[in-house]
Amino acid sequence: MQRITITIDDDLLAAVDELCERRGYGSRSEAVRDIVRDAVAPSQAALAGDTPFYGALSYVYSHGTRDLARRLTDEGHHHGVSVASMHVHLTRDDCLEVAVLRGSMSAMQTYADTVTTQRGVRYGHLHLIPEGDGEHAGHNHQHGDGAAD
Repeated sequence: MQRITITIDDDLLAAVDELCERRGYGSRSEAVRDIVRDAVAPSQAALAGDTPFYGALSYVYSHGTRDLARRLTDEGHHHGVSVASMHVHLTRDDCLEVAVLRGSMSAMQTYADTVTTQRGVRYGHLHLIPEGDGEHAGHNHQHGDGAAD
């Protein structure tokens, strides 16, 4: 790990400190590392071509928009990147869906664009997660219950 020095104005440093407090970071360095990871993930994905990524697509949609729920379900089956999804009723009219995705960045972005541009869909966001550098290959580490996956 490398040590660097950065210059930051007082207002931005106060925002970093508030983020550390709110999210429970143990240090400013941990917060800055997460901020940088989030900032570079899309460009890494763009350079990765067909390299597999994971993604989380979250969006809110109006349940009352004619035929929207069916169209969204059809899109999930059509694009082949959806692994699982969760549906939550927020209000009488609004639903939140979170879809876990896996595939190339371009395939996930195409799916996300198709979903979030539907009439009646609001607050769409695709969060990209690089599959990794082999650190967890095989996924044989232990979870809280002691069971290996």
